[in-house]
Amino acid sequence: MKLRLPVVLVNAAAEHLDFPTVSTDDAVAMEQAYGHLASLGHQRIGLILGPADHVPSRRKLAAFEAVARAAGAEAGVLASGLVERTMFSLEGGHAAATRLITRGATGIVCASDPLALGAIRAARRAGLSVPGDVSVIGYDDSAFMHCTDPPLTTVRQPIEAIGRAAVAMLIGQIEGSDVSAGELYFEPEIVARGSTAPPPPEPHAAG
Repeated sequence: MKLRLPVVLVNAAAEHLDFPTVSTDDAVAMEQAYGHLASLGHQRIGLILGPADHVPSRRKLAAFEAVARAAGAEAGVLASGLVERTMFSLEGGHAAATRLITRGATGIVCASDPLALGAIRAARRAGLSVPGDVSVIGYDDSAFMHCTDPPLTTVRQPIEAIGRAAVAMLIGQIEGSDVSAGELYFEPEIVARGSTAPPPPEPHAAG
């Protein structure tokens, strides 16, 4: 027997589940984050994602690679070692960012704000400054990200709009209305604060 319970997925699209879904547009988010760093002059831009089975992280990676290629990046971000996967935590961001910094990343895009705070800590532990040596972008615009040191540049999800749409879909199902099982995308926005700046100048060769 099927239980016809009202269900709406939020940022959790799954191909095998035929439910209405509302999501932040990860492609737009990566275009904004990469474009922001590229406009500042960064060329070695790294990416910290969640686990491989996390659908939003998979979408972010595909979009990030596409925008990097469109911007003329010399090699794919995977091939150049500028992608790291980890758990969504400050500690995970610290470990992943340490590896990216070792590989020469001057800009790091993170799939969550806690990952970004871990990346900032990693840069400082390496004796580098944010944003003087390494720029960091988070994702979500969680509470108090404007109060961090430095204030975090991040991609803001339209949480209120997503929430309203999800509630409207649930009410529609409860009332017996025809609610589409497709995915509804909402556009995020980059919020530029103090954790991003132009990269440090390239050292000139002696001679």
